[in-house]
Amino acid sequence: MSSNVLAVFDYPAFLNLADVDVLVVGGGRIGLRKVAGLAGAGARVRLVAPEVDATFDRSLVVEHRRRPYRPADLDGVRLVITATGVPGVDDAVSAQATAAGLWVNAADRPEHCSFILPAIARAAPLTVAVSSDGASPALAGAVRDRARNLLTDEVRDLALELARRRAAIHAAGQSTEDIDWAVIIDDALGPADGELSDSAGAQPEAGPHCLSSAKAQLSASCCCPSALGWSASVPPTAGPRSAQLAPS
Repeated sequence: MSSNVLAVFDYPAFLNLADVDVLVVGGGRIGLRKVAGLAGAGARVRLVAPEVDATFDRSLVVEHRRRPYRPADLDGVRLVITATGVPGVDDAVSAQATAAGLWVNAADRPEHCSFILPAIARAAPLTVAVSSDGASPALAGAVRDRARNLLTDEVRDLALELARRRAAIHAAGQSTEDIDWAVIIDDALGPADGELSDSAGAQPEAGPHCLSSAKAQLSASCCCPSALGWSASVPPTAGPRSAQLAPS
């Protein structure tokens, strides 16, 4: 395969879909999976499908138009996903949504998409998203499954601890942009590939002892920012309110 192939979907992004009107066309298994994901993200989902799979949960959509798609269904929405499995229908939805200036995803038809959906692994607040640029969703899913093994409880706890510290720094009017977090993260996760630290070449696994060490360094940073190699002067933690502030 040529290495000169230019990726089409080469600008990944995470969307805030809370209270955003989204159209899903198609009520089969794939379409309803899209409905569930969108509803879980807080979107206001409008479903257009003459028939729906038996697993359909009506509470996930604000409206179900039990009929075939019409161009007027695009009115008032900001995002479109079509998953009817009928190429002519999905292609028409895609073309009309694009002409209307809407972002559209046509399931299993990347050539008719203005965005594609990656394979996802979550351990809130962490999310790993993997894309093959539409070449092989199965491969993206396999890589995602391997990445999921990294999202242990210890790593999740570390993410929450880092979020609290970042919130405290922001609350104190400081910036986190110049802070080198690598010391803490490497201590909890182990070195990255190419930075193996033992003679057998094995990577240490993240575990409670690593997280405890990382938290100890975080606590020490309140009194001695230089312990983490920080280039900015950071004041002590701002107390209980720091845990109430969400990371940016």
